[in-house]
Amino acid sequence: MKIFLGYYNKSIILTYIGAAAAVIGMALALSGEMKYAVLCLIVCGVADLFDGMIARRCKRTEEEKEFGIQIDSLTDMVSFAVFPVVISFAMGNTSWYHMVISAFYVLAAITRLGFFNVSVSASSETKFYTGLPVTFASLIVVSAFIVGSIFGITDIIMPVCLLVTAVLFILKIKIGKPKGIAYLFLGLLAIVLAIAVFIIGG
Repeated sequence: MKIFLGYYNKSIILTYIGAAAAVIGMALALSGEMKYAVLCLIVCGVADLFDGMIARRCKRTEEEKEFGIQIDSLTDMVSFAVFPVVISFAMGNTSWYHMVISAFYVLAAITRLGFFNVSVSASSETKFYTGLPVTFASLIVVSAFIVGSIFGITDIIMPVCLLVTAVLFILKIKIGKPKGIAYLFLGLLAIVLAIAVFIIGG
C-alpha cells in the first residue's frame, strides 16, 4: 500500500530537480545573488530539455505517463513562467510597465502550457511544436541577462526580452522538436552560457 500520492521513478527525477532549482533560484534572486539565480535557470532549462528523453526510455503505465505530463507542465509553470519574472523584478525592473509586461509574459506562458497539454492529450506524436516551447525562455532570459550585464542595459533588455518571448509563446508558428545532435548542441550552449554568467557575474 502506497503512503504518498504520485508516482516516483527515474522518469521524473530531472523534472523534480528542475522544480527545486527554480525555487532555490528565486530565493537567490530575491537575496541579490543574481549570478547564482541565473545559473539555476540554466539548470531548469537543461533538466526540462532532457527529462522527456529519459521518460520516453522508461517503461511506464498510462497513468504514470499522464502523471509525468502534468508534473512536467506544473514544473514548467514555476521554472519558465514565474522564475524569469522574479529574476526581472529582483534586478529592479518594478515600474508599472515592467509589471504589465511581466503579467502578460506569465499569462502567455500558462496559455502555451495549457495548449500543449491539450495537444498532447488529443493528438498523436508530431514532429513540431506550435508556438515557442516555454523551455526556451531559459536560453533567452539568460542571454538577455548576459548582454544586459555587459552593456548596463538590463532595465531595457529584460522587459523587451519578456515581451518578445511572450508573443512567441502564443504565436501560431511551427517549431521543430529537437532530436539527435540538437540535444548535444543545446547542452553545449547551456554550458557556454553558464560559463559566461559565471565570468560576468563576478
